[in-house]
Amino acid sequence: MRLLSKIFNLNDPGWGRGQGGNGSEPPKRPPQGNGPPDLDQVWRDFNNRLGSLFGRGNGGGSRPNPSPGLGGPTPRQSKIGLGVIAAGAIALWLGSGFFIVQEGQVAVLTQFGKYKSTAQAGFQWRIPAPIQGHEMVNISQLRTFEVGFRGNARNRVLPEALMLTEDENIVDVQFVVQYRLRADGAPDYIFKTKDPDESVRQTAQAAMREVVGKKPMDKVLYEERAAIAVDVQKLMQQILDRYKTGIQVSSVAIQNVQPPEQVQAAFDDAVKAGQDLDRQKNEGQAYSNQIVPMAAGQASRMLEQAEGYRARVVGTATGDASRFGSVLAEYNKAPEVIRERMYLETMQQMFANASKVLIDTKGSNNMLYLPLDKITQQAAQDPSRAASGSAAAGVPMIPPMPVPAATTPARPAVSGSPNSLTRDRGSR
Repeated sequence: MRLLSKIFNLNDPGWGRGQGGNGSEPPKRPPQGNGPPDLDQVWRDFNNRLGSLFGRGNGGGSRPNPSPGLGGPTPRQSKIGLGVIAAGAIALWLGSGFFIVQEGQVAVLTQFGKYKSTAQAGFQWRIPAPIQGHEMVNISQLRTFEVGFRGNARNRVLPEALMLTEDENIVDVQFVVQYRLRADGAPDYIFKTKDPDESVRQTAQAAMREVVGKKPMDKVLYEERAAIAVDVQKLMQQILDRYKTGIQVSSVAIQNVQPPEQVQAAFDDAVKAGQDLDRQKNEGQAYSNQIVPMAAGQASRMLEQAEGYRARVVGTATGDASRFGSVLAEYNKAPEVIRERMYLETMQQMFANASKVLIDTKGSNNMLYLPLDKITQQAAQDPSRAASGSAAAGVPMIPPMPVPAATTPARPAVSGSPNSLTRDRGSR
């Protein structure tokens, strides 16, 4: 060990100054001051000292040293030196197998290029190369890519964005896909797919075109954006699982859906016309909802009124018939009395609706005038005065007949034959 330390001593002032391998030979040239050593000479000194360790002479020739004790190392020392170098080399080789896996990453270990195992976060060790190797994979990173545009909606990529709908219309679809690796999907991500990220992009386009191609244009533009995104995510996951990519699709977000720019104005007009049609339909439906119940109510009211009228007329007719039957029964018992009573009731009803009455006495041409309206008014004001006034005028007093509470307005005097308002009671 002292020999090795002497040979490889970096503090030896003879390094690079032409000194021999063991430092016993005089320098080939005198040192020039305290300047830095010559690099070429340093390399030659290192070779000489290393050669002396393995039994070669100071000059590098093949001639053995006649005095081993005074010059080069013994065979035992050579074996020890070789063992130390081999042990150091093995230690360095084994030490190269240590590595650190950061949080959120995994290391995929391979043995002779074939998948061996997966190392989690922490300080790990593997058999050094060329037996085993490792590759770091970030499984916590959320990867994002855009389809149909780059950066913003104005930077369109039409070959990706233009898609055909079920009703043979073209729409411009722009969406964003986010995905990450599964915890156990790192080996598949590395070995099962040549370019997994590009595979995800192509899968997203294929899934979106398939879903959009099964729906009409109106649903794609307005009604089912969220449902389309969910369907695309499910279909993408099925395809990626089938190819064993080890990728988990986190979300699919549709940023913009619109018709192509060339037909945007015409499409806006068509949309406005459709909205006007829906508005007019709604207004007509609202008017129908208002008018139909009113008409139904009026019809129901008229039916109820007709039913009431029918019930009233039937009831009245039934009552009249019943009353007539009662009067007939009484009439059969006493005809004279019933005729007299019916006559008086009829005259009472007639006089109640007449304001002036003309009476023709039998056997005389004198006509009596009874101002019933004035008599009724005077009787209402002063019954005694009205009686005296009538006596003074020579008008015979006739007791007033009962007048119903509700009377019709007075009608003008009846003209014509006096006999039309009288009845010859003697002719009965």
